[in-house]
Amino acid sequence: MAKKFPATPAHPERLCWGCDLYCPATDLRCGNGSDRTPHPSELWGEDWQITDSGLQPDALPSAAASPSDKQP
Repeated sequence: MAKKFPATPAHPERLCWGCDLYCPATDLRCGNGSDRTPHPSELWGEDWQITDSGLQPDALPSAAASPSDKQP
C-alpha cells in the first residue's frame, strides 16, 4: 500500500516526490531522472489541492464525455 501523501510538508525541498520512496534530494534511489521531483506546493503554492480551489470532483468533466470514447 502506498504511503499517505503529505499535503503541506515542513521542508518539501529536502525530498524527491516522484514516487512512494520519498528519497532525500541527495540520494535518488528510484532513477526518476537526474533531478528531484518537486512537491506540488513548491510548484503551485500552498493552495495546490483541487478542493481548496473551490472545484468539486463532480464538477469536473467526466471521462464518458470525452470525444475519444465515441464509437463510429
